Amino acid sequence: MHAFDVLGDPVRRRLLELLSDGERSAGDLAAVVGAEFGISQPGASQHLRVLRENGFAQVRADGARRLYAVDPAGLQEVDVWLDRFRRFWGQRLDALATELARGQRDRQRKGGERPAGPAGPPPGDEEGT
Repeated sequence: MHAFDVLGDPVRRRLLELLSDGERSAGDLAAVVGAEFGISQPGASQHLRVLRENGFAQVRADGARRLYAVDPAGLQEVDVWLDRFRRFWGQRLDALATELARGQRDRQRKGGERPAGPAGPPPGDEEGT
C-alpha cells in the first residue's frame, strides 16, 4: 500500500497524531478514535494493523497490553516524496514574512507611532509651565 493510501484515511491520520505525543496502548487509542469516529475496538485494531504493516507504527507487548509508537520509516517515504515540493512552500513562507513586515510598517505609520529613540517631554509639558 502506498504511504498516501495509508494516510488517506482520517482514522489512521488521527491515530498517528495521537502517537506523535508518545507511546500509547491499543485500548487507549481505540477508545479515542471510537469516541471521535464511532468505530468499534476491532475496527480501530484493523487501522492500527494497517499502520503497523505499512511501516507507520511499531508495537510492543507490555504484559497483556500492546503499546504502539510511531515508526519513522513510513514517514520517511512521505518526506522523500514531499521534498520535491518544499521549494513552493519555502517561497510562500518568504513572501508571507515580507508581507507581514510590510503590514507592520504600514500600521506604525498610520497609527502615528514614532520610531524608537530618545524622546523629550510632550509639547506643553515642560517643567515650570
